[in-house]
Amino acid sequence: MIPIRDTTPSKNYPVVNTIIIASNVFFYLVQLAQGPALDRFILLYGLVPIRYSVPEVSVHFTFFQQIFSLFSFMFLHGGFFHLLGNMWTLYIFGDNVEDRLGPLRYLLFYLACGLTSGLFHLSMNWHSPVPTIGASGAIAGVMGAYLLLYPGAKILTLIPIFFIPYFVELPAFLFLGIWFLIQFLSATGSAGQAGGIAWWAHVGGFLAGMAFLKLFLSLPQTGITKRLRTSTERGRTPRLQVIRPAASVGGPDLYGNLVITPREAREGTYKLVNVQWGLRNRILRVMVPPGIRHGTLLRLSGLGRYSEKGDRGDLLLRVLVRD
Repeated sequence: MIPIRDTTPSKNYPVVNTIIIASNVFFYLVQLAQGPALDRFILLYGLVPIRYSVPEVSVHFTFFQQIFSLFSFMFLHGGFFHLLGNMWTLYIFGDNVEDRLGPLRYLLFYLACGLTSGLFHLSMNWHSPVPTIGASGAIAGVMGAYLLLYPGAKILTLIPIFFIPYFVELPAFLFLGIWFLIQFLSATGSAGQAGGIAWWAHVGGFLAGMAFLKLFLSLPQTGITKRLRTSTERGRTPRLQVIRPAASVGGPDLYGNLVITPREAREGTYKLVNVQWGLRNRILRVMVPPGIRHGTLLRLSGLGRYSEKGDRGDLLLRVLVRD
């Protein structure tokens, strides 16, 4: 299962989430610049349990280096696709959690989840000499928080079936529940880091995210958060929208809604529309012309049902302008 996007738009631009993603990309480039010294770099800034459990090893590291590695490991990655998968998942789920917590509380929440996932991994692999790197544990915490905040949200998911991409909307509780079950079974059925994946870090991070959410929601918001919310308020709806059209009575036409903001109504915009009708599932590019009014119908010819005469109806999208 590959998540494409969620259907819960955030009200504000995710400043901190974007900075975290950019930081991970930056430090990945730093990794690539290490060349032959990469292994030493990973041993120094990655999370290596034996550094903490064996005195003969820990003596070679300062107290600051030991503490710093508990945070630095979550900004390093084992390869491009490791980075891409983590950042894409963070992009999908992180904006909504930041939207609810606010920038400052979200930053502290993210770091706390990453730290806890690392400590959980240490406790389950206390004498392991294998370095652990990656943002997966912290991102698992974000996913755990998302599960509590938006259990009924829909996750547009790509499921390859015999190499044919199939898009389906899964409830967040089902998607994240299956994801967590896979992590837990993989952790309990392996040495905890089989295939180079720190399964226990994922499990610990997810549980930490659920636990920390209540704590961080109880913390008061700062004046900085209120000012940032005002300046980062979004002026656009998600570019990709999922539509389940309804059929007209006795006719071949299909009807659905397309949501845009007042700014998009004034300036015009393009949207990707995932139309789900029966077993049909396709993505269309729809142009919304500038100056469009609330309630206007956009007609997409030939995308409706077949009539008894064999003619094809149209898909009509009603434009809803919402703040």
